[in-house]
Amino acid sequence: MENESFDETLARFRIILKNIASEVKELKSNKQKREVDKVEDIGEVLANLTLTYRHLEDASMRIGKTIQARAGGKSIYDNTAVGTPEK
Repeated sequence: MENESFDETLARFRIILKNIASEVKELKSNKQKREVDKVEDIGEVLANLTLTYRHLEDASMRIGKTIQARAGGKSIYDNTAVGTPEK
């Protein structure tokens, strides 16, 4: 918020996005278990909830990449990935 650093704001946004994504995923799961009314297009409903979840996950990842870029672009996986030569 007001006294929050840029990095703290990024981390907070990432948490918010992850929480919303989790709720959307749960909503979709619950919707699949419920009776469909005669008007709704259940395929379209579920497809759009899936896309919503994916976009939220992507947004969270993009903020993570922003945090990574702030740290000089180094990934925590750069030196531990299988097949990555040691430098």
